[in-house]
Amino acid sequence: MPTYQIKVNGASKTVDVAEDTPVLWVLRDHLDLVGTKYGCGIGQCGSCTIHVDGTAMRSCSLTMTQIDGKSITTIEGLSENGDHPVQQAWKEVDVPQCGYCQAGQIMTASAFLAQNPNPSEEEVKNAMHGNICRCASYTRIKKAVMIASENMD
Repeated sequence: MPTYQIKVNGASKTVDVAEDTPVLWVLRDHLDLVGTKYGCGIGQCGSCTIHVDGTAMRSCSLTMTQIDGKSITTIEGLSENGDHPVQQAWKEVDVPQCGYCQAGQIMTASAFLAQNPNPSEEEVKNAMHGNICRCASYTRIKKAVMIASENMD
């Protein structure tokens, strides 16, 4: 089995898995980082979103060969104490209902705001469009992203 070197939430990790192993399963099954959720398995719902070198990507459709040597941030590594502006806005607006999609939503929003810290509501809507919320909390999600944009450093 091949060996891969990755940095996850700031820590260097060595992983021995088959080359076609999805990153999602490496995170959950090999590294015990279960905040990243399995949703659809085909990169369409956004529940498994992580940051790869700062870019939001779907971990269920990424293989280890695609991320070897790269830096990954999961929801567990976004902030040490849950105090990232997006996480704080999520609490302020009371976004979660069932909560299943929230890690992916937050990871998408935080990567988007890192690139566009002062977005319009339309830009937020477009950026978050690929993340599915089965509870339909889209209005609160948009509001939380807008609040987070006001609180970004």
